[in-house]
Amino acid sequence: MKAINEAIRIFAVASLALFSGQSANAQSISEREDRQAEAAELLEELAREDLPTWQSVENKLHRNWSRSGSATADMLLERARELIEQEKYQVALEHLTALTDHAPEFAEGWHLRATVFFNLEEYALAVSDIFTALSLNPHHYEALIGLGIIQEEMGNTDRALLAFEKAQEINPHRDQINQAIERLRLNLGRSTL
Repeated sequence: MKAINEAIRIFAVASLALFSGQSANAQSISEREDRQAEAAELLEELAREDLPTWQSVENKLHRNWSRSGSATADMLLERARELIEQEKYQVALEHLTALTDHAPEFAEGWHLRATVFFNLEEYALAVSDIFTALSLNPHHYEALIGLGIIQEEMGNTDRALLAFEKAQEINPHRDQINQAIERLRLNLGRSTL
């Protein structure tokens, strides 16, 4: 019964947004352009290897990427994050599917749904959503990290390395990325020097 009530609530929120004209498509072009310009500046700053404040820049970029231009889409994203924290992946998946239906151009919705699919061990679905996220936001280094993790788990070392190297070009500060590259290069017999 609890799952049914949650599904009804998701449907009601998504329906309200659709019928009230509050979809992600309704955002003004200038708001979207402002967010894109801000993201471009943050990405340029984040790519600097000598950046002592990289975590602050990364947090600003995450906030930027988490704004869809639709209050409903943003609410679905936030609720899905809470559910993921609670490891309620099926319910999070329902929220994120409603989100990707409501705002198919919102890369963060696809990225987060890929994360849920990964946690549910649905790797093909996770990879599909990662590719959608990357087609919408080619600079989404977290999606590239996810792709690298999945490729490595599937034994595709070359593809995993390529994904992590691409993520490193965008964000050279994450130990997770740098350690994965070093590990994969060693596995492939390539020098890290």
